[in-house]
Amino acid sequence: MSRKYKVVQWATGSVGRTTLRRIIDHPDLELVGLYTYGSAKAGVDAGTIAKRPPTGVLATNNIEDILALDADIVIHTSRITAPYNEQNADVERLLASGKNVISINGFYMPHLHGPAYAEPLLAAAQKGKATLAGIGVNPGVIAERLALTLSGLMASLEHVECLEMVDCSNVPSADFLFGVLGFNSDLAKSDIRKGPLAQLYTDLYSETFAYMADAWGTKVKSITPDHRMTLAPQDITIKSGVIQKGLVAGTEWRWDAVFEDGRTMTHSLLWTIAPELHSDGEGAHWKITARGRPNIEISLNISDPDPNAPHSRPAMDMTAAVLIRAIPDVCNAAPGFYKLPTAQLPFKERF
Repeated sequence: MSRKYKVVQWATGSVGRTTLRRIIDHPDLELVGLYTYGSAKAGVDAGTIAKRPPTGVLATNNIEDILALDADIVIHTSRITAPYNEQNADVERLLASGKNVISINGFYMPHLHGPAYAEPLLAAAQKGKATLAGIGVNPGVIAERLALTLSGLMASLEHVECLEMVDCSNVPSADFLFGVLGFNSDLAKSDIRKGPLAQLYTDLYSETFAYMADAWGTKVKSITPDHRMTLAPQDITIKSGVIQKGLVAGTEWRWDAVFEDGRTMTHSLLWTIAPELHSDGEGAHWKITARGRPNIEISLNISDPDPNAPHSRPAMDMTAAVLIRAIPDVCNAAPGFYKLPTAQLPFKERF
């Protein structure tokens, strides 16, 4: 980084605490603000929250305190909740106050969701001469970077499949596990595959399909959900509680897309509290397959150098890395919506 950036960290969950440490540790970043939900951490020094020496920056749960700050950018890592636009009001205020925003909660292609969704965000960005960027790993890297790169190695492309598997047994927040992720749900009483949770994830990952279509020079023709739930064969005790027998112990949010040029794509997110319940339970964190000529498959595993580290830490580190590295690009971008650079492809014409 060629200059020092003044940064606000928004929220202090698992990702937020990780990015907070990276901001504090980075010589070219200056932490100037920290937002936290609720009152438990309000007034606490950011260094204490991040397990770092005192910074002099105290956490606040008052958005007015954040809006009044002189800051270049906000790292927005709040917990995503249904409906998909629930977070927009805060983001619009941040943008209008002149702060660029990098968020892990979508915003890759806001126009995809129609004028009522996109126009207030764009107006706020233009008012504040700020940029809104969606940055993350999945979405953000797995399909948008890696799968696209594979497609550039092929003479012809028919189908792309991106599969994710995450072990959630160590998730410390019961609210997040049983609420946002949908574990311990009773499908007989409420089928989460057809409710607001499914719609939330469809809204989020529809941007992935649209991004792929745009890079390939085509459009999405249809997206069909094929969500699959795994039920606990017996009570399973995990860090944040008990998954009861017969209730949801694994959620696979899965979609099949057809593009107007005839190519197809499957995107799947398998989140589980017991990898052994799945036939590929010992498999990679991500598998990407591209079928055509030639067929290409890659597996991506991540691990921590400390064997005793929480198994969620590598994913948090990856996410923090892409967020922090995007700061100069987003701060130097034109006001409005930031677009991820397209992966290098050998041809722009259709395969």
